[in-house]
Amino acid sequence: MGNKLGKFYLRPLFVVAFSLCFGIGMYLSYGAVVCAANKQTHEADADALATAVHLEHVFQNVVNQVKPAVVSITSVKTFKHSQQQRQRQMPNDRFHSPSPRSEPDQEDEGDPFRQFRDFFGDDFFDRFFKPRFPEGDFKIQGLGSGVIIDSEKGYIITNNHVVEDADELKVTLGDKREFDGKVIGTDPQTDIAVVKIEGDNLPLAKLGDSDTIQVGQWAIAIGNPFGLSQTVSIGVISATGRANVGVAQYEDMIQTDAAINPGNSGGPLVSIRGEVMGINTAIFTRSGGYQGIGFAIPVNMVKIVMKDLIEKGKVTRGWLGVVIQDIDPALAKSFNVTVTEGVLVSDVQENSPAQEAGLERGDIITEYEGKPIRDVNHLRNTVAQTEVGKKVKMKVLRDGKEKELSIKIGEQPAELFAIGPGGTPPLEKEQKELGMTVQNLTKEIAKNLGIEDESGVIVSNIQPGSPAGMSDIREGDIIKEVNRKKISNVTEFKKALNEADKEKGILMLVKRGEFSRYVIIKIKGK
Repeated sequence: MGNKLGKFYLRPLFVVAFSLCFGIGMYLSYGAVVCAANKQTHEADADALATAVHLEHVFQNVVNQVKPAVVSITSVKTFKHSQQQRQRQMPNDRFHSPSPRSEPDQEDEGDPFRQFRDFFGDDFFDRFFKPRFPEGDFKIQGLGSGVIIDSEKGYIITNNHVVEDADELKVTLGDKREFDGKVIGTDPQTDIAVVKIEGDNLPLAKLGDSDTIQVGQWAIAIGNPFGLSQTVSIGVISATGRANVGVAQYEDMIQTDAAINPGNSGGPLVSIRGEVMGINTAIFTRSGGYQGIGFAIPVNMVKIVMKDLIEKGKVTRGWLGVVIQDIDPALAKSFNVTVTEGVLVSDVQENSPAQEAGLERGDIITEYEGKPIRDVNHLRNTVAQTEVGKKVKMKVLRDGKEKELSIKIGEQPAELFAIGPGGTPPLEKEQKELGMTVQNLTKEIAKNLGIEDESGVIVSNIQPGSPAGMSDIREGDIIKEVNRKKISNVTEFKKALNEADKEKGILMLVKRGEFSRYVIIKIKGK
């Protein structure tokens, strides 16, 4: 009986003890889990911070490596003018009077200050209202940037517009040393210039390979915006191959959102590896300052131009002797091809490398030296950078069939883009469906236009809002072909129009000035 009673009392105690131990164990386990989780969080935070600090050190190392080679360039332009010359150039408006008036009523109609002039006299009035300039020379300063690329010879790369027409150049290094700069050569067509300084222990920046650039990579701009020397800004590569920026004739720009402002021109755009990938040259802005879109000349283009400027003082470019245009879906359809890349040859110049190699009007260039051609800008830049005299392989589509040509690259003429005179002949025949008027190209008209070939018809009038008015045809253009058929006069022109497939559009070869191009006119409802 006693044993049973003892067991009865011991059992609850055992349950309580077990529960207590279980609860303590669970609490300790939960605490251990929480501690482990907190430890992992702290470790993750520490890892993230370590990564950020490491990246920060990378940027610092790049800046410390490149910044000493970035220079400030001050250009000075001197103008010589006497006060007498300036007075003769002052506008004869209501605020300025270049000479005494012989007929004040006739000369000063609408001048609200005429009564004041009559009462006080012109000399008194001009003393307070007329701008005055000092006699002799006056100077205008410009600020830009540059980067030293040869420490032994002191060569600096910058922009042409930084040193253009400068009478004096002052180059200031990051260590405050100042040097007189000498322009070795300039190339306005790419906006590149080479400047030389004489100095010892000059720093140096390493040039990279801009062909390896990928959108999204880090981009570091270093320069002297607004005269604030050695300024660093960081962004990414926003795009490559930008053309039609309006800075230079040959453009293949790198676009970046790294802050570029006035004064950054000529400074380097650097990769996270510390290599110069481009030379900053322009910004897109509506305010005059940074708006997130800047442009740099790719360093591979800079290398080619720099070499010519240093060795020859000028740039020698390759030349084909063709007029080309981009091919769009409408043109591709008219030529019975399916390509969306490549360029269309709209004219071949006489005695040019292209003519000698057999390149013909209407050919579509698809490859150059085994590499696909994207567009007009791509081919122009590629040919220009090809060594003069080199034989290159080119693939073209002719009448829908692929053909390979071998062309010996010539030297680009100095006056490549000379445009002949134009004119608008009188109205003769109307083509109501197209909304334009054409007439025969007579000897007299051809002589007035400065052309020898009298074949074709000339556009004398275009109706606004018509199919012709909505196309790229202009008054004074000469139409040489309609749907790949040569025409010599208005009769042949009309016949070609009647035979044309209006649903596809009418393909015309149009000559304007010295050059020709293909144009498609689409007629509504056809």
